[in-house]
Amino acid sequence: MTAYASSSASAPSSQRAAFLKAGHWPTLFASFLYFDFCFAIWVLNGAMAPFISESFGLNAAQKGFMISVPILAGALMRFPLGVLAQYIGRKNAAMVEMSLIVAALAFGFFYVKSYNDVIAMGVLLGIAGASFGVALSLGSGWYPPKYKGLAMGIAGAGNSGTVLAVLFAPPLATKFGWTAVYGLAACTMVLPMIVMWVFAKEPPDREHQSFRQHISCLFEKDGWIFSLIYIVTFGGFIGLASFLPTYFYDQFKVTKIEAGQLTMLATIMGSAVRVVGGYISDRIGGVNTLSGVLLVVAATLVACGLAGQSLAVTTLLFMLCFAALGAGNGALFQLVPLRWPLTTAVAGSMIGEVGALGGGFLPNAMGQSKQLAGTYLWGFVAFAALAVIVLIMLRRVQIRWTRTWAEKGGRARG
Repeated sequence: MTAYASSSASAPSSQRAAFLKAGHWPTLFASFLYFDFCFAIWVLNGAMAPFISESFGLNAAQKGFMISVPILAGALMRFPLGVLAQYIGRKNAAMVEMSLIVAALAFGFFYVKSYNDVIAMGVLLGIAGASFGVALSLGSGWYPPKYKGLAMGIAGAGNSGTVLAVLFAPPLATKFGWTAVYGLAACTMVLPMIVMWVFAKEPPDREHQSFRQHISCLFEKDGWIFSLIYIVTFGGFIGLASFLPTYFYDQFKVTKIEAGQLTMLATIMGSAVRVVGGYISDRIGGVNTLSGVLLVVAATLVACGLAGQSLAVTTLLFMLCFAALGAGNGALFQLVPLRWPLTTAVAGSMIGEVGALGGGFLPNAMGQSKQLAGTYLWGFVAFAALAVIVLIMLRRVQIRWTRTWAEKGGRARG
């Protein structure tokens, strides 16, 4: 009995050691930190939305649009950065991007004075949203297929940057003013830049290919199927994470700082469980994991809309919803390197670009629902319906996937 317990306890330790030896963990850590800080910058306007809305007297529709602009801009910038990374390397592309982010934040600190300036700043914040495909590909590039899901889950857990934004931006905005937060955020970018420059190494999984080969996934059915799934999993995550401070502030009349703290409780679940989603998908398959995720997301979104009078119940439901969304993001990107093993960065950026557009849809849907119907319920219902449609599509296409490039359930072959 003692020997069995000892061997059971040592198994996780040996698995961790095997994982660390299988790749280059300093690069994985640098990728996580890079994505984490970029993600925090990307959702900065969402975290400060109650302050911005109060400054300019915005209505519900204007709030939704203002929050959606950085998401949409980031989605459109992902694919170009992924292509650039194929030519100059992922590490160099990350350094270029972070330098541009610092310049964008300087603009916000010195020049944002009106609602139109906030919209322009939203476009610039989109630069930070472009980091996704590069961060995940850089972090997982040193790891063999059987560890890809976990490595991408760890790098992708950088979406915990949402937690940093909603936790620190509201108190700082209260004390120094919300435009000052842009300047403070610019200073924080020095840390991931130093870590990336000193510790990261360009992975060996790089091939020199033509531009046509780089964008080939754009002309494949699977690329668009992955993107539709990602509209729900990541689009739901970034859209809700950006909109929740406004939702909690308007719906439950909490303070701006409390709205950020409540948002943090939900978003931290999605960030933490992303790693678990990749880990589970390596074992039971990304398709199986995604099927469960989509069911939970649809159910919890409708429940959130119906529980709009109870702050405690709503917060718990959002925590469950975000946990499912985080697991879904990890599961999807366990499948990407299996489907596109040689062009993971570009494929991931394309999927991220189209998929993140869903994040722009959600704040606008919520704003329009409140503006036209006087309730946020129909915004929740619309996104839940989309999750159900995507689930049906996934169950149909997975039959072909498991005949061609994946094992049953979406596991890696071999």
